Amino acid sequence: MGKSMNRKLMIAGRATFQRSSLTTIVAVAFGLVAVAALAAGTQVFDPKTHKWVDYDRTKARKYYAAHNEVPEAFRPQMVKFRTAEVPGTIIIDGNQHFLYLVQPDQRAMRYGIGVGREGFGWAGIVRVGCMAEWPTWTPPAEMVARDPKAVKYAGGMKGGPDNPLGARALYLYERDQDTIYRIHGTPEPWTIGLDVSSGCIRMRNDDITDLASRVKVGAKVIVLMQGAALYKGV
Repeated sequence: MGKSMNRKLMIAGRATFQRSSLTTIVAVAFGLVAVAALAAGTQVFDPKTHKWVDYDRTKARKYYAAHNEVPEAFRPQMVKFRTAEVPGTIIIDGNQHFLYLVQPDQRAMRYGIGVGREGFGWAGIVRVGCMAEWPTWTPPAEMVARDPKAVKYAGGMKGGPDNPLGARALYLYERDQDTIYRIHGTPEPWTIGLDVSSGCIRMRNDDITDLASRVKVGAKVIVLMQGAALYKGV
């Protein structure tokens, strides 16, 4: 990667965090980022054309169908990450669609994520209240009211490969109250890198399984997202 490309990535990283209302919490991470977070939506850098290209739901499905994998930027990788937060903290950059698990020595394990679609984004400081393996999915009353497809699961959908929560779920709490938001797996891995959820943070099943094995209940979770409403109490 050339100097001009590195400079562009660093500028994109700075801009993302400068726009966030919670930038005082963490310092900007300058890893080998291959995705630019722009207001217009996700863009992926094409190494063949050396251009940033739009990455929407249709292109994501085609890419996954062709490669049986998400773009390299959204696969787990250890990156340089400067922050005052202690190892074990989760920092979510909703704009760039990355989740960082802080490691010692100014590094972090970075994963690709899917985040809330327009109108469902949020930001704040919460914690991991509990975790579950192949969890039952119970849609909140608000979802049941607006989505006819969720009505039949109002009493809960048993965990399994087709369950929207995937292989693992980290339940996010604000103090002792369940926020109804989760970091969870998904049966739709091609949606990683997109704004698709109702506010939860989704990951590939292999990635959420790996994350859950590294995280402890009580871990601090910082969610950053441009233009998102702050979670109440934060």
